[in-house]
Amino acid sequence: MSKQFDVIVIGAGPGGYIAAIRAAQLGMQVACIDEWKNDKGGPAPGGTCTNVGCIPSKALLQSSEYFEHANKHFADHGITAKDVKMDVEKMVGRKDTIVKQSNEGILYLFKKNKVTFFHGRGAFSKAADGGYEIQVTGASNETLTAKQIIIATGSNARALPGAEFDEETILSNDGALALGSVPKTLGVIGSGVIGLEMGSVWRRLGAQVTVLEGLPTFLGAVDEQIAKEAKKAFDKQGLKIELGVKISEVKKSKKGVSVAYSNAKGEAATLEVDKLIVSIGRVPNTTGLNVDAVGLKLDERGAVVVDENCKTNLPGVWAVGDVVRGPMLAHKAEEEGVAVAERIAGQHGHVNFNTIPWVIYTSPEIAWVGRTEQQLKEQGVKYKAGTFPFMANGRARALGDTTGMVKFLADAATDEILGVHMVGPMVSELIAEAVVAMEFKASSEDIARICHAHPSLSESTKEAALAVDKRTLNF
Repeated sequence: MSKQFDVIVIGAGPGGYIAAIRAAQLGMQVACIDEWKNDKGGPAPGGTCTNVGCIPSKALLQSSEYFEHANKHFADHGITAKDVKMDVEKMVGRKDTIVKQSNEGILYLFKKNKVTFFHGRGAFSKAADGGYEIQVTGASNETLTAKQIIIATGSNARALPGAEFDEETILSNDGALALGSVPKTLGVIGSGVIGLEMGSVWRRLGAQVTVLEGLPTFLGAVDEQIAKEAKKAFDKQGLKIELGVKISEVKKSKKGVSVAYSNAKGEAATLEVDKLIVSIGRVPNTTGLNVDAVGLKLDERGAVVVDENCKTNLPGVWAVGDVVRGPMLAHKAEEEGVAVAERIAGQHGHVNFNTIPWVIYTSPEIAWVGRTEQQLKEQGVKYKAGTFPFMANGRARALGDTTGMVKFLADAATDEILGVHMVGPMVSELIAEAVVAMEFKASSEDIARICHAHPSLSESTKEAALAVDKRTLNF
């Protein structure tokens, strides 16, 4: 006999678990299905973000940054630290503990909000009674029924053809987060978020890291001025980045992995490394959903086809997060999850794609929201720009990290903020002010006239806004 719910959410990543909680807050009977397992076979809700993405990568980034500070920067503060070593096993163990705490936190939130959790794989069985029957396959098989279904099954790492992941020598983000020791040489194919973050972790710990990028430009989605500043910093750190390469073959070798490629000049080259991280994007995860049973429409990439409100071609079936169009970002998934739950409840859920922030958690960090300068030029939009370097910021000097800048782009006629771009210390936190400002259609003058605490990194945001009108006070 099937168990009846108002809403069934398939997937407990950021989009799914947030959608389930919000729907329950709105008075609905909610079930959430997720198949992630921990090392003991128990439930591990949180999806890629919590288990092998956002959370564990930040844990390793923080540990590796402390190690680099102790080895290279403590002396600047008068601190003598000799014979500093990294216990990789303990570092990875700390990361695993943080992941477990996050898993348990989500299970607690389900209990608190009266969301019924099912550990297993959810798939469509058939249309039933004006709704849908969902089969759960797991430790115990269950049949669930609801009129409203939210698909939040996320995405998987995309493998390079001919070089499938073995998570031993050819690694996805999963394997890159679980290395038991520091490789002497590490190759990274793809200079996107995951590639740069994981490359940064292992470089700090002593690996010689080479990043191979197929595009001729570095971080093409980032404002060009900001990307150039970031690359200068990475070059200085010793992160070797080759642009415009074409991979011809990847094979295992006696050393580890051999990558044959041609460089930007068309010259043949070979990279021999102990380990290889492949970071060339992600693909929507719709495998096993049994979409044919109900006629759910997918696109050529395997993503669920949705409209601007996350509605699919089937009545009462919705989809959010990485499994649909748009940026594959955890916070985008969360916003869509909330919006869909509210739409099901008859409210007006809202997601503004123009004010979704992006962050790369390298050192220096890179963050932005809105349009880049190159996009404004392509669109023929008349704009004003203002920049302010962290080297002129007192708090940055005190921190000992003055790399980078804040950049404002504003409409030439109205002064409305069109984009804010940052590279430097803690800009993942600073970007929130820009998001709020753009959401309320603020002008650069609005930010310029707001009092910011001194000394703080956020003063650089104020100064960059002042720079739009060419009146910075500290540079």
